[in-house]
Amino acid sequence: MQLKNIKVVAIGGGHGLGRVLSTLSFLEKQLTGIVTTTDNGGSTGRLRKRSSTIAWGDLRNCLTQLVDKDSIGSQLFDFRFDGEDELGGHNLGNLILFALGQIQSRPLDSIKLVRRLLRVKTPVLPMSETPTDLMAFYPEGRCRVGELSVDEMPVMPKNLMLAPLVKTLSHCNEALANADLIILGPGSFLTSVVPPLLVRDIVNGIQNSKAHCVFIENIVPEKSPSSQLTLDEKLLWIKENIGCLPIDSVIAHGNEVKSDILPVLNCDLANHNIEHYHDRAKLIKALEQCVANIEEQPITLDHKSVNDFSNIVNS
Repeated sequence: MQLKNIKVVAIGGGHGLGRVLSTLSFLEKQLTGIVTTTDNGGSTGRLRKRSSTIAWGDLRNCLTQLVDKDSIGSQLFDFRFDGEDELGGHNLGNLILFALGQIQSRPLDSIKLVRRLLRVKTPVLPMSETPTDLMAFYPEGRCRVGELSVDEMPVMPKNLMLAPLVKTLSHCNEALANADLIILGPGSFLTSVVPPLLVRDIVNGIQNSKAHCVFIENIVPEKSPSSQLTLDEKLLWIKENIGCLPIDSVIAHGNEVKSDILPVLNCDLANHNIEHYHDRAKLIKALEQCVANIEEQPITLDHKSVNDFSNIVNS
Protein backbone atom coordinates (compact mmCIF):
# COMPACT_ATOMS: atom_id res chain seq x y z
CA MET A 1 0.00 0.00 0.00
CA GLN A 2 1.59 3.25 -1.11
CA LEU A 3 0.71 6.66 0.29
CA LYS A 4 -0.97 7.74 -2.94
CA ASN A 5 -3.36 4.79 -2.75
CA ILE A 6 -4.70 5.29 0.77
CA LYS A 7 -7.20 7.55 2.53
CA VAL A 8 -5.67 9.95 5.02
CA VAL A 9 -7.20 12.10 7.76
CA ALA A 10 -4.97 14.84 9.21
CA ILE A 11 -5.99 16.43 12.51
CA GLY A 12 -4.66 19.57 14.17
CA GLY A 13 -4.50 23.32 13.84
CA GLY A 14 -2.41 26.32 12.99
CA HIS A 15 0.44 26.19 10.55
CA GLY A 16 1.32 22.57 11.37
CA LEU A 17 -1.83 21.06 9.89
CA GLY A 18 -1.67 23.48 6.97
CA ARG A 19 1.83 22.22 6.23
CA VAL A 20 0.69 18.58 6.29
CA LEU A 21 -2.31 19.29 4.04
CA SER A 22 -0.13 21.19 1.60
CA THR A 23 2.40 18.33 1.57
CA LEU A 24 -0.30 15.72 0.90
CA SER A 25 -2.44 17.85 -1.42
CA PHE A 26 -1.75 15.42 -4.31
CA LEU A 27 -4.18 13.04 -2.56
CA GLU A 28 -7.03 15.50 -3.25
CA LYS A 29 -10.31 13.86 -2.14
CA GLN A 30 -8.46 10.96 -0.49
CA LEU A 31 -7.25 13.49 2.11
CA THR A 32 -9.41 15.12 4.80
CA GLY A 33 -8.38 17.81 7.27
CA ILE A 34 -10.06 18.14 10.68
CA VAL A 35 -9.19 21.56 12.08
CA THR A 36 -9.00 22.84 15.66
CA THR A 37 -11.49 25.69 16.20
CA THR A 38 -10.63 27.08 19.65
CA ASP A 39 -8.27 29.94 18.72
CA ASN A 40 -9.08 33.21 20.50
CA GLY A 41 -6.18 35.41 19.41
CA GLY A 42 -5.52 37.97 16.69
CA SER A 43 -8.11 38.63 14.00
CA THR A 44 -9.99 35.45 14.89
CA GLY A 45 -10.21 36.41 18.55
CA ARG A 46 -11.59 39.84 17.72
CA LEU A 47 -14.29 38.30 15.55
CA ARG A 48 -15.19 35.80 18.26
CA LYS A 49 -15.59 38.63 20.78
CA ARG A 50 -17.92 40.43 18.38
CA SER A 51 -20.21 37.45 17.84
CA SER A 52 -20.35 33.87 19.06
CA THR A 53 -18.62 31.87 16.33
CA ILE A 54 -16.07 29.15 15.80
CA ALA A 55 -12.47 30.20 15.21
CA TRP A 56 -12.04 30.76 11.47
CA GLY A 57 -8.30 31.51 11.33
CA ASP A 58 -6.92 27.97 11.26
CA LEU A 59 -9.60 26.88 8.78
CA ARG A 60 -8.70 29.76 6.50
CA ASN A 61 -5.00 28.94 6.77
CA CYS A 62 -5.58 25.27 5.91
CA LEU A 63 -7.73 26.19 2.90
CA THR A 64 -5.14 28.58 1.48
CA GLN A 65 -2.37 26.01 2.01
CA LEU A 66 -4.23 23.86 -0.52
CA VAL A 67 -4.21 26.63 -3.15
CA ASP A 68 -1.44 27.80 -5.46
CA LYS A 69 0.35 30.58 -3.55
CA ASP A 70 0.50 32.77 -6.67
CA SER A 71 -3.24 32.54 -7.35
CA ILE A 72 -5.57 35.49 -6.80
CA GLY A 73 -7.67 33.37 -4.43
CA SER A 74 -4.70 32.63 -2.17
CA GLN A 75 -3.58 36.27 -2.13
CA LEU A 76 -7.14 37.42 -1.42
CA PHE A 77 -7.77 35.08 1.50
CA ASP A 78 -4.31 35.67 3.00
CA PHE A 79 -4.48 39.47 2.70
CA ARG A 80 -4.08 41.24 6.05
CA PHE A 81 -5.03 44.88 6.65
CA ASP A 82 -2.39 47.09 8.23
CA GLY A 83 -2.88 50.22 10.32
CA GLU A 84 -4.46 50.72 13.74
CA ASP A 85 -8.08 51.34 12.77
CA GLU A 86 -10.94 48.84 13.05
CA LEU A 87 -9.66 46.84 10.05
CA GLY A 88 -6.03 46.89 11.15
CA GLY A 89 -4.72 43.37 11.81
CA HIS A 90 -7.76 41.66 10.36
CA ASN A 91 -7.28 38.96 7.73
CA LEU A 92 -9.59 39.32 4.73
CA GLY A 93 -10.13 35.56 4.55
CA ASN A 94 -11.26 35.51 8.18
CA LEU A 95 -13.70 38.35 7.50
CA ILE A 96 -15.14 36.56 4.46
CA LEU A 97 -15.60 33.30 6.39
CA PHE A 98 -17.08 35.18 9.33
CA ALA A 99 -19.54 37.01 7.03
CA LEU A 100 -20.52 33.78 5.31
CA GLY A 101 -21.03 32.23 8.73
CA GLN A 102 -23.59 34.93 9.49
CA ILE A 103 -25.38 34.27 6.19
CA GLN A 104 -25.22 30.49 5.86
CA SER A 105 -27.19 28.11 8.05
CA ARG A 106 -24.05 26.36 9.31
CA PRO A 107 -20.25 26.81 9.19
CA LEU A 108 -19.81 23.75 6.98
CA ASP A 109 -21.86 25.42 4.24
CA SER A 110 -19.54 28.46 4.38
CA ILE A 111 -16.47 26.25 4.08
CA LYS A 112 -17.93 24.34 1.14
CA LEU A 113 -18.62 27.61 -0.67
CA VAL A 114 -15.06 28.84 -0.11
CA ARG A 115 -13.69 25.49 -1.28
CA ARG A 116 -15.65 25.93 -4.52
CA LEU A 117 -14.36 29.48 -4.93
CA LEU A 118 -10.75 28.42 -4.34
CA ARG A 119 -11.17 25.12 -6.22
CA VAL A 120 -9.99 23.09 -3.23
CA LYS A 121 -10.78 19.40 -3.73
CA THR A 122 -9.67 18.23 -0.27
CA PRO A 123 -12.42 18.33 2.38
CA VAL A 124 -11.47 20.69 5.23
CA LEU A 125 -13.72 20.29 8.26
CA PRO A 126 -13.98 22.07 11.62
CA MET A 127 -13.59 19.79 14.63
CA SER A 128 -17.05 21.09 15.62
CA GLU A 129 -19.55 23.61 14.32
CA THR A 130 -20.31 24.75 17.87
CA PRO A 131 -18.18 27.56 19.39
CA THR A 132 -16.06 26.37 22.32
CA ASP A 133 -13.01 27.47 24.31
CA LEU A 134 -10.13 25.75 26.04
CA MET A 135 -10.16 25.65 29.84
CA ALA A 136 -6.93 24.64 31.58
CA PHE A 137 -6.59 23.76 35.26
CA TYR A 138 -3.47 24.25 37.36
CA PRO A 139 -2.49 21.36 39.69
CA GLU A 140 -3.87 23.32 42.65
CA GLY A 141 -7.22 23.90 40.97
CA ARG A 142 -7.09 27.42 39.50
CA CYS A 143 -7.99 27.67 35.82
CA ARG A 144 -7.30 29.69 32.70
CA VAL A 145 -9.65 30.10 29.74
CA GLY A 146 -8.70 30.57 26.09
CA GLU A 147 -5.87 29.38 23.84
CA LEU A 148 -3.70 32.44 24.37
CA SER A 149 -3.90 32.07 28.13
CA VAL A 150 -3.14 28.34 28.00
CA ASP A 151 0.04 28.79 25.96
CA GLU A 152 1.22 31.42 28.45
CA MET A 153 0.92 29.13 31.49
CA PRO A 154 4.25 28.75 33.37
CA VAL A 155 3.61 25.03 34.07
CA MET A 156 1.74 22.22 32.36
CA PRO A 157 -1.96 22.21 33.20
CA LYS A 158 -3.15 19.18 35.13
CA ASN A 159 -6.32 19.03 33.03
CA LEU A 160 -7.54 20.54 29.80
CA MET A 161 -11.18 20.59 28.72
CA LEU A 162 -13.57 22.26 26.29
CA ALA A 163 -16.19 24.67 27.57
CA PRO A 164 -18.82 23.92 26.48
CA LEU A 165 -18.38 20.29 25.48
CA VAL A 166 -19.14 19.87 21.78
CA LYS A 167 -19.80 17.16 19.23
CA THR A 168 -18.07 16.72 15.90
CA LEU A 169 -19.66 16.52 12.42
CA SER A 170 -20.94 13.34 10.82
CA HIS A 171 -18.51 14.07 7.96
CA CYS A 172 -15.61 13.82 10.45
CA ASN A 173 -16.93 10.51 11.77
CA GLU A 174 -17.24 9.15 8.22
CA ALA A 175 -13.73 10.28 7.27
CA LEU A 176 -12.22 8.62 10.36
CA ALA A 177 -14.18 5.41 9.79
CA ASN A 178 -12.93 5.16 6.19
CA ALA A 179 -9.33 6.23 6.80
CA ASP A 180 -6.25 4.06 6.36
CA LEU A 181 -3.92 6.55 8.08
CA ILE A 182 -4.69 9.22 10.68
CA ILE A 183 -2.15 11.97 11.35
CA LEU A 184 -1.99 14.09 14.51
CA GLY A 185 0.20 17.19 14.44
CA PRO A 186 2.65 18.71 14.13
CA GLY A 187 1.81 21.92 15.96
CA SER A 188 1.29 23.36 19.39
CA PHE A 189 0.64 20.37 21.67
CA LEU A 190 -1.91 21.99 23.99
CA THR A 191 -3.68 24.32 21.58
CA SER A 192 -3.54 22.52 18.21
CA VAL A 193 -3.06 18.78 18.75
CA VAL A 194 -4.98 18.14 21.98
CA PRO A 195 -8.24 20.13 21.45
CA PRO A 196 -9.72 17.76 18.82
CA LEU A 197 -8.93 14.86 21.17
CA LEU A 198 -11.15 16.53 23.77
CA VAL A 199 -14.11 15.95 21.44
CA ARG A 200 -15.30 12.49 22.50
CA ASP A 201 -16.72 11.66 19.04
CA ILE A 202 -13.31 12.22 17.45
CA VAL A 203 -11.46 10.06 19.98
CA ASN A 204 -14.03 7.30 19.58
CA GLY A 205 -13.73 7.63 15.80
CA ILE A 206 -9.95 7.20 15.95
CA GLN A 207 -10.19 4.21 18.29
CA ASN A 208 -12.90 2.49 16.26
CA SER A 209 -11.21 3.12 12.92
CA LYS A 210 -9.08 0.49 11.21
CA ALA A 211 -6.58 3.26 10.49
CA HIS A 212 -3.10 3.53 11.97
CA CYS A 213 -2.76 6.79 13.96
CA VAL A 214 0.63 8.49 13.86
CA PHE A 215 1.69 11.53 15.90
CA ILE A 216 4.18 13.87 14.20
CA GLU A 217 6.42 15.66 16.70
CA ASN A 218 7.62 19.23 16.23
CA ILE A 219 11.13 19.86 14.95
CA VAL A 220 12.05 22.56 17.48
CA PRO A 221 10.69 23.09 21.03
CA GLU A 222 7.55 25.20 21.10
CA LYS A 223 7.00 28.22 23.31
CA SER A 224 4.49 26.67 25.69
CA PRO A 225 4.52 24.66 28.92
CA SER A 226 4.56 21.41 26.91
CA SER A 227 8.18 22.14 25.93
CA GLN A 228 9.05 20.84 29.42
CA LEU A 229 7.78 17.35 28.58
CA THR A 230 9.45 14.37 26.96
CA LEU A 231 7.55 12.42 24.31
CA ASP A 232 6.46 9.77 26.82
CA GLU A 233 5.28 12.45 29.25
CA LYS A 234 3.14 13.92 26.47
CA LEU A 235 1.67 10.50 25.72
CA LEU A 236 0.93 9.87 29.40
CA TRP A 237 -0.61 13.34 29.72
CA ILE A 238 -2.95 12.57 26.81
CA LYS A 239 -4.00 9.25 28.32
CA GLU A 240 -4.57 10.84 31.73
CA ASN A 241 -6.72 13.61 30.23
CA ILE A 242 -8.86 11.72 27.71
CA GLY A 243 -8.86 8.28 29.30
CA CYS A 244 -7.09 6.48 26.46
CA LEU A 245 -4.13 6.71 24.11
CA PRO A 246 -5.45 6.68 20.52
CA ILE A 247 -1.96 6.98 18.98
CA ASP A 248 -0.18 3.96 17.46
CA SER A 249 3.25 5.36 16.57
CA VAL A 250 5.32 8.55 16.37
CA ILE A 251 7.40 10.28 13.70
CA ALA A 252 10.15 12.45 15.21
CA HIS A 253 12.99 14.58 13.86
CA GLY A 254 16.51 13.41 14.66
CA ASN A 255 17.63 10.46 16.75
CA GLU A 256 17.21 11.84 20.26
CA VAL A 257 13.44 11.35 20.64
CA LYS A 258 12.76 7.95 22.21
CA SER A 259 9.75 6.22 23.75
CA ASP A 260 9.12 3.25 26.03
CA ILE A 261 5.43 3.36 25.13
CA LEU A 262 5.12 3.55 21.33
CA PRO A 263 7.27 2.79 18.26
CA VAL A 264 9.15 5.89 17.05
CA LEU A 265 10.33 6.48 13.48
CA ASN A 266 13.37 8.76 13.79
CA CYS A 267 14.41 10.65 10.67
CA ASP A 268 15.62 13.97 9.32
CA LEU A 269 12.55 16.15 8.74
CA ALA A 270 13.96 19.69 8.88
CA ASN A 271 13.56 22.25 6.13
CA HIS A 272 16.94 23.85 5.38
CA ASN A 273 15.43 27.31 4.81
CA ILE A 274 13.07 27.56 7.82
CA GLU A 275 14.28 25.47 10.76
CA HIS A 276 10.87 24.88 12.38
CA TYR A 277 9.22 23.77 9.10
CA HIS A 278 8.91 20.12 8.14
CA ASP A 279 10.43 19.60 4.70
CA ARG A 280 7.69 18.37 2.36
CA ALA A 281 9.77 15.74 0.55
CA LYS A 282 11.20 14.41 3.81
CA LEU A 283 7.77 14.29 5.44
CA ILE A 284 6.34 12.31 2.53
CA LYS A 285 9.26 9.89 2.74
CA ALA A 286 8.69 9.45 6.50
CA LEU A 287 4.96 8.83 6.03
CA GLU A 288 5.71 6.34 3.22
CA GLN A 289 8.05 4.51 5.61
CA CYS A 290 5.37 4.57 8.31
CA VAL A 291 2.87 2.98 5.92
CA ALA A 292 5.45 0.42 4.79
CA ASN A 293 6.18 -0.52 8.42
CA ILE A 294 2.48 -1.06 9.06
CA GLU A 295 2.21 -3.40 6.08
CA GLU A 296 5.36 -5.36 6.86
CA GLN A 297 4.79 -5.82 10.56
CA PRO A 298 1.43 -4.67 11.97
CA ILE A 299 1.96 -3.14 15.38
CA THR A 300 0.19 -4.73 18.33
CA LEU A 301 0.12 -2.15 21.09
CA ASP A 302 0.63 -2.94 24.73
CA HIS A 303 0.06 0.47 26.29
CA LYS A 304 1.53 0.73 29.75
CA SER A 305 -0.74 1.52 32.65
CA VAL A 306 -0.50 5.10 33.87
CA ASN A 307 0.72 5.52 37.42
CA ASP A 308 0.32 8.60 39.59
CA PHE A 309 0.67 11.49 37.15
CA SER A 310 1.09 14.28 39.68
CA ASN A 311 4.91 14.15 39.42
CA ILE A 312 4.76 14.99 35.71
CA VAL A 313 2.30 17.88 35.83
CA ASN A 314 4.01 19.39 38.91
CA SER A 315 7.55 19.09 37.56
